[in-house]
Amino acid sequence: MKYILSMILLAVSLMATELHWYDDYDVALKEAKKEHKLIYIFISSASCGWCHKFETTTLEDKNVKRRLKKDFITVHLVRDFDDIPKKFKVRPVPRHYFTDANAKILYDSLGYRSVDTFKAFMGYALDQTNIKEKQ
Repeated sequence: MKYILSMILLAVSLMATELHWYDDYDVALKEAKKEHKLIYIFISSASCGWCHKFETTTLEDKNVKRRLKKDFITVHLVRDFDDIPKKFKVRPVPRHYFTDANAKILYDSLGYRSVDTFKAFMGYALDQTNIKEKQ
């Protein structure tokens, strides 16, 4: 019985930190305005090894997930399939953009990012606005 209860609690805690990824930037902008959040855009390619590594390491970190979920609307655009606004570069990848709800680019970066570096980028983007981290 304890095992079943433990498994249920683990599943619930994992679902609590799962991110909702938009694949439409315009829809994400509307949501960001409604929730008073910034937007994080991750642009990748289906054949990009560094993109895959970023997804399976940095984006799987529980603290990164928690921070993204709390402070950002998350958008994942795959350059091979998705309609990407022209203001975002799509080559090379991975690309990272942080924008405000009015589509102003606050910060952008290119390449694989470790957990610590990515957390610093999130903090930098938040520092560019009135949205401050609430611990």
